[in-house]
Amino acid sequence: MIGAVPALLAAAFLLTALLYASVGFGGGSTYAALLAISGLDYRLLPLVALACNIVVVAGGSLRFARANVTPWRGAIVVTALAAPAALLGGLTPIGRDAFMLLLGASLVLTGVTMLIPVVGEGRVGEPARFARFVPIAAAPLGYLAGLVGIGGGIFLAPLLHLTRWKDARAIAATASFFILVNSLFGLVGQLLKQGPAAFAGAMTYSLPLLLAVAIGGQIGSLMAVRLLPGRWIRWLTAALVMVVGARLLVGL
Repeated sequence: MIGAVPALLAAAFLLTALLYASVGFGGGSTYAALLAISGLDYRLLPLVALACNIVVVAGGSLRFARANVTPWRGAIVVTALAAPAALLGGLTPIGRDAFMLLLGASLVLTGVTMLIPVVGEGRVGEPARFARFVPIAAAPLGYLAGLVGIGGGIFLAPLLHLTRWKDARAIAATASFFILVNSLFGLVGQLLKQGPAAFAGAMTYSLPLLLAVAIGGQIGSLMAVRLLPGRWIRWLTAALVMVVGARLLVGL
């Protein structure tokens, strides 16, 4: 039987949602880490993390769209290629140690790539020559996201930044939409794999957490649209993913 949600855990989820939404992410990786630390069965982590992701990025995606920030053509292409793979990843069985190792290592690597200086940062319309190949990476990233139970924007965003695909806010908006769709498909995969009973238990447990991330996500997405400079978005992204990845690896 799943216990009640501690107030401290709900507060941590609210803060996580605020920070991650400010860079266009849902926070699924950190939700998974916090739940693992709290002792929740690792098999339920993707269900709760993906549900929280959906709540956060749904509001964020809507706010980005209303601000005319989202580059819809590119965002839809990469998301359409990734979503079926996310469903397949959600259906794939994985053990606890492999789950934590894969997620932690991936996050540390993506955080490092975000710290690589970007030539011509701040200039719009000058993507790198290999930016056209970004869609090729969409399916593998979607599968990895579905496998470990997150939205995958945290994997996609560093690639978009490195290729100077768009400006920082457009990348944050694309990552938000990417996470929303992938989280929906990944959640379906997890539901099919684990069954309705596990899903119902996870959702009942996570109700206070869903409320917390809804509040934090709205505040964070407002910060992303109106307050944060583009360079800060990239640096904050790097710090977040590296800290979370290292924490997961240390806990193995």
